[in-house]
Amino acid sequence: MKNWILTGLFLIGIGVAIALFPGLGGQGVYDSLILDFQNNASQAQIEQLLQPWTNSGLHLNSELADTERIYILEGDRELLQTLRQSKELDAIAEHIEPNYLYSAQFVTNDPDYAKQWNLRSIQAEAAWDRSTGKGVTVAVIDTGVSRVPDLKDTKFVRGYDFIGDRSGTDIADDNGHGTHVAGTIAQATHNGFGVAGVAFDAAIMPLKGLSGSGGGTVADIADAIRFAADNGADIINLSLGGAGDSHVLRDATEYAHRKGVVLVAAAGNENRNSASFPARYPHVLSVSAIGPSEAKAPYSNYGAGVDIAAPGGVLRPDATSGGILQNTVNPQNGESIFIALQGTSMAAPHVSGVAALVNAAGVEAPDQVVDILTQAARPVKDDSLNHYGAGHLNAAAAVKLADDGQLSVRHFFRWLRDNGYINLKFWLDGGVIALWPKLAMVVGSYLLAWLLRVYLPFAWTGPMGWGLVLGSSGLFVLQGLYIFDLPQWPLRVAGSSLPELGTTVQGGGLLNPIFASALIPFGLLALLLSHPSLRWLAVGLTIGMTACLGVSAVADPAMVWLGSGAAARSFLIINALLCFGMAYLATKAIVTRASAA
Repeated sequence: MKNWILTGLFLIGIGVAIALFPGLGGQGVYDSLILDFQNNASQAQIEQLLQPWTNSGLHLNSELADTERIYILEGDRELLQTLRQSKELDAIAEHIEPNYLYSAQFVTNDPDYAKQWNLRSIQAEAAWDRSTGKGVTVAVIDTGVSRVPDLKDTKFVRGYDFIGDRSGTDIADDNGHGTHVAGTIAQATHNGFGVAGVAFDAAIMPLKGLSGSGGGTVADIADAIRFAADNGADIINLSLGGAGDSHVLRDATEYAHRKGVVLVAAAGNENRNSASFPARYPHVLSVSAIGPSEAKAPYSNYGAGVDIAAPGGVLRPDATSGGILQNTVNPQNGESIFIALQGTSMAAPHVSGVAALVNAAGVEAPDQVVDILTQAARPVKDDSLNHYGAGHLNAAAAVKLADDGQLSVRHFFRWLRDNGYINLKFWLDGGVIALWPKLAMVVGSYLLAWLLRVYLPFAWTGPMGWGLVLGSSGLFVLQGLYIFDLPQWPLRVAGSSLPELGTTVQGGGLLNPIFASALIPFGLLALLLSHPSLRWLAVGLTIGMTACLGVSAVADPAMVWLGSGAAARSFLIINALLCFGMAYLATKAIVTRASAA
């Protein structure tokens, strides 16, 4: 039963790969090929072999390539297959592969993004390749959040104005502070306008707990925290603080933490050796500020209570650079303005934004999110006064740590996709493994076994199933696994079918006539025919080899010594027929013996 399950899982895995296969567009894009020749190959040899393609843009890739023997040739998949099947080229070429076109990783097109040194400081671009905060809600407890132009495409959820006592998604900002903070978290990004935000696909919950003067009571702030926790907020940003300890406020932070919310707060701007409240509370992540040089900002609190450091800015004398640039409202006239501000209030939303990225990557428990943010931070040596807590915020490392540590089905398939197993770009023609012939082999072997079972009824066994797989396609997914700095041949051997073993260690793509023949199945059948269970393994291997050799004869008849022409094709077809004949005779003998008993 166990063997049946394993065989079934193998076939299900193939089925999932097919179902999720995005088509040829999922492959890497290329319009030329790389021919990397062995260093001991002579120039005369290379020129002679490449003579037929001298009019196809053939050229050395660079001056360095002259010593490395790397040539570039214009071509497509068909030419790639032709070159790989050439016995002469295979003898002196190290690699013949697509010259894939790569592109820069995601970079936003917001025109003033170049001024946002802070996002590059936390390595936001690399984090965006994995997470953008989609599906996460960040509550901004502040002076309100106005829908300035660069927040027009940002998602908002229902919030509350605790100063004016009203609810809604439009909680206007009469100060500019809260809108600026919300912009750092989720400014509309890649919209060709303005600037970018850290978690631009996250939703903002606007909660007005501070008045137009920038002040507010702990009672309103505590109510806002509870409202956020009760209405679906995943993260709460508190770019506010004071010197007085409040039981009501502490209880509110404890309540939100129990409800599964991450709380982030500004450490304070007094250049004092202790964080402000609520940043000092146990379940609140306290954020100090750094400037463009990544040194502590002169105004930032430090020491007791500081958990992590993030860009808060240090404005230069011109007041236009060195700060955190976002779109907000001008408190004088209520109009939209792009302005650079500084403060731990600007540092905290960077951490809230990265917390949203981590949450969207699948880590939702608040303590786990905090652990990831602190573990991923870039530590600072000789920080005796605890200016930086765990270190500088690192969005890319945090998201990677969150994403790689997941074991859910969604993350498993993301891992498969990122490593090439779902987009299959290295399984198709032109890659490491030709997928469709492999599928034809394993499916063909099962069809042949079913046909044989119709005429000679026998009890299906687990060894038979494994024999079919190992004789036809092998566990070919293993051939695409790479472990850094370790030899590849053990995985190639483990992932190869029996007919491929003759050239697997060397990494060759040609079949060896000794292994791709009826000789080994004949020996296995003769040796194991009397064994009660292993005989079915031998029969399965023989049927599997029938499918493997038959498909190879049609799809890719390239063989050592025989080339890839009619001789190789005839050899494979004859040996496929011999294998099936032996499988038929062996099965008949087993069934007859069982009937007689």
